Amino acid sequence: MTTHPEFQYLDLLRRLLEEGDRRMDRTGVGTRSLFGEVLRFDLSQGLPLLTTKQVFWKPAVREMLWFLTGDTNIRPLVAQGVKIWTDWPLARYRKATGEDITQAEFEKRIVEDEAFAKAWGDLGPVYGKQWRRWQGPDGREHDQIATLIREIRANPASRRLLFTGWNVAELEGMALPPCHMTYQFHVTSGADGRPPRLSCALYQRSADIFLGVPFNLFEAALLTHMIAQQCDLAVGTLVWFGGDVHLYSNAEEQAREQMTRDPRPFPQLKILRRPESIDGYVFEDFAIEGYDPHPPLRAPVAV
Repeated sequence: MTTHPEFQYLDLLRRLLEEGDRRMDRTGVGTRSLFGEVLRFDLSQGLPLLTTKQVFWKPAVREMLWFLTGDTNIRPLVAQGVKIWTDWPLARYRKATGEDITQAEFEKRIVEDEAFAKAWGDLGPVYGKQWRRWQGPDGREHDQIATLIREIRANPASRRLLFTGWNVAELEGMALPPCHMTYQFHVTSGADGRPPRLSCALYQRSADIFLGVPFNLFEAALLTHMIAQQCDLAVGTLVWFGGDVHLYSNAEEQAREQMTRDPRPFPQLKILRRPESIDGYVFEDFAIEGYDPHPPLRAPVAV
């Protein structure tokens, strides 16, 4: 009997609780940490959307599409009800002004006041900027995603099919340096009689196993499906490499609860149309079929 692939994740939770090195991190919350972990998922067998707790995949789709626009301001996200990036600019605003503004009021001002959003809603040169507009020393911008797709089509055997967000020269200006930082792709030759398949290896330097990683796995799989469609390829394997893999102390009880739950079948991703380019996808293009998760488990974000 084949073991459900989600057991990899649950075993990593268990080992963090049992073997993780207790450390105080930059947030002051504290973690249990392991270094150098690997998870593997066969994307042809289902989407790695965790079932032992509900993962709210719709904001994750919107976030990935936002990354691909190259935008770095939270305004379009907040306008769609996506609040996963608000904590960092809100903390900066409170510190700079001393105003004890609520998150709801801050987000309202971000949406309604373009000048306010420009001043306080920008995250610096984070993911989208590096993916789509990496600036070289000569001032020329490099679109890593467009280049990747062009190279997959023209030279699928290349070992240079990758992009990264770790731009050393711009790290200090980022609200948060990239956690999911480098993506590398591999195309099978089809010599085994199966259609050529696109696989993705994601290296994540900092991995919040409870809150962040479930979204990171889903978004990496989503991006692989999108690029595969654009390149007329089937999907292969998602390999996830975690550098510092950690469980925050304020999520330990929730993790223990999650470990008691039995995984359910992974859902399937359906892309309902094929846009002319990677830039043409919209939220309504994606459907998740057969997702039947256990109830959600919540923990506060450590900022």
